[in-house]
Amino acid sequence: MGNKSKTYDFLVIGSGIAGVSFAISAAQHGSVAMITKKRDSDANTNYAQGGVACVLGGDDSFESHIADTLTAGAGLCDEGAVRILVEEGPARIRELLDYGARFSTDSAAVGNPYSLHLGREGGHSVNRIVHAKDFTGRELEATLLKKLRGLSNVAILENHCAIELITGHHIKSVPNQYECFGAYALDSVRKKIFPVGAKVTCLASGGAGRVYLHSTNPAIATGDGVAMAYRAGASTANMEFIQFHPTTLFHEKGESFLISEALRGHGAVLRNAAGEDFMPRYHPQGSLAPRDIVARAIDNEMKVSGLPCVYLDIRHKDARATIEHFPQIYNKCLSFGIDITKDLIPVVPAAHYMCGGVLVDYNGNTDITNLYACGETACTGVHGANRLASNSLLEALVFSYRAAADAATRLSKCRVIKSDDIPEWDDKGTVDVEEWILLSHNMQEIQSVMWDYVGIVRSGLRLNRALRRINLLEREIEDFYKRAKISPQLLELRNVVTTAKLIISSALKRKESRGLHYTTDYPKQNDKSFRKNTVISNRRKSPYTTGLMRCE
Repeated sequence: MGNKSKTYDFLVIGSGIAGVSFAISAAQHGSVAMITKKRDSDANTNYAQGGVACVLGGDDSFESHIADTLTAGAGLCDEGAVRILVEEGPARIRELLDYGARFSTDSAAVGNPYSLHLGREGGHSVNRIVHAKDFTGRELEATLLKKLRGLSNVAILENHCAIELITGHHIKSVPNQYECFGAYALDSVRKKIFPVGAKVTCLASGGAGRVYLHSTNPAIATGDGVAMAYRAGASTANMEFIQFHPTTLFHEKGESFLISEALRGHGAVLRNAAGEDFMPRYHPQGSLAPRDIVARAIDNEMKVSGLPCVYLDIRHKDARATIEHFPQIYNKCLSFGIDITKDLIPVVPAAHYMCGGVLVDYNGNTDITNLYACGETACTGVHGANRLASNSLLEALVFSYRAAADAATRLSKCRVIKSDDIPEWDDKGTVDVEEWILLSHNMQEIQSVMWDYVGIVRSGLRLNRALRRINLLEREIEDFYKRAKISPQLLELRNVVTTAKLIISSALKRKESRGLHYTTDYPKQNDKSFRKNTVISNRRKSPYTTGLMRCE
C-alpha cells in the first residue's frame, strides 16, 4: 500500500531541538529525511519557557554545574555523561548564536563573553540559564529550523507518522534481527503507508507527557520513539522517573499552561490557601528547591487543605521588570483575568518531562545497530532520578551533535539495503472501522489511571492496580490495531499504552523512594540495593552497557 521510498543516508524521527540539531549536523555528511507528525515546528521545544543551563558567567564553573546536576539526580546520574553535557555546552551555545539565535542580553554581565542575561532556576547554585525572555524554546526552534530549511539535501516530511522501525525482522536477507534500516511511515493527509529506508535512523520524537491526564506537553507527546524502540528490541531505562512540573496554571481554560520555574528564580514565592510561604518547611532552598521536592510539597499542601491548588506570589517584585522578563506568562494569565503583578497565580503540578527513555551510550547509540536516540526520547544518564531545571535543552543540543558525528563515521560500514528489498506495509485483512469513539475513551482511561495511580506519590497497591488496568487496555488496543486501518490516533494510542506499561513496570521494580519516584511503601532511599538503573527490554539479554548503565 503506498509509494516506494528512496533510501536516505539518515532518517530522523521528530522535529524538536534534538531532531533538528541532529539533522543539521548529519546533512554535512549525507542525505537526510525527517519525519514529523504535524508541521516541522510542532514540537515540545516550542513550549520550553525557561532556557538552557550553561556555564558562561564569571562566577560559575564546570564543577559547580556538574555538582548541581549530580545533587538533583539523587545518585543515579552517569557522571561521565554529565561532564560531557557541561563541558561541551558552551560550544553549542556559540553555535546557536552563530545561527542567529536572539537571547536576552545584559550589558552589566561580568565575565560573560556574549553579555547574555543569565537567569536562575531551582537547584542551581548560581545564575546560568541562557534564555530569550520566556520564549526560549520557540526562539531555539525557529533558529534551528531556519538553518535546516536552507539545506538542499534535507527532505522534511510533514504530517507523517512513523509506524514502526524497519529491522532485520522485516528483511529475510539480514541475519541480525536487531539492525535498523529506517521506518514505515504513514502520510496522514494522503493516507498512504510506505517505507523510508536509511543507513542510520535517529529517534528524536520527544517525551510522553500525554500518558497523563494533566500535562504541560502538547498533544503530540505520546511516547512514540520509546514505544517503537522497545517493540523493536531496544532497551529502556529509568522510565519510572517522570518529572511533574510543580507550577502549571490552574484554570478551567488554562490547558495546563506552564508557569516557568524562572518566575520563582525571579523571586516568586509559593503560598498555600492561608497565605503561608510553606516551602521552607520542606527544604532549605524554599521555593527554589528541586522540582521533585516542590511537586511533592504542593501535592501534600493540597491534600491537607482539601483544595485543588496552591498559589505563586510575585506581587512584591517590580511590576515593570516582571512584565519585561515574562511577557508570555503575563499576557497568558491576563487573558484569564489574572494580573500576575497584582494577583496570586493559582498553580498545580502536571506531568512535564520523562527522565528515562531509550538506553543510549555517550554517542547516542541504542542497542539496536544503526539506531540512535537523543533528546527526551533517550536516557543518556544525565538526569538520573531527577532532571535539573533547564538541563534538557542543553542535553538535546550536546548529545544530538555527538550522535550525528558518530553516525557519520558509521555510514561507510552500514549494510546497504535497496528500497526494493524492503517489503511494503502489509495491511491485508484490515478494514476502515467506525469505532473511533473507543480510541478516545481508551486514551482517557489510560490517562486517568496513570494520573490517579502512577503520579507524584505512589504505592505498590496503586501500581499493581494500574498495571492490571493497563494490561487489559493493551490487549484491547492491540486487537483493534490488528484489524483496523492505521490512523495517527490509533498509532498514538498504541504508543501511549506501551509507554504507560513501561513506566508502571519500572516503578514496580524500584522498591525505594529516590528523586521523582516516591512510594509510601518504601519512603527511604536505598543505595545498597537500588543505586542502579531500571533497565527493561523485551529480548532476553541486551549487550548494551555504559557507566551506571551496567547495573540492572
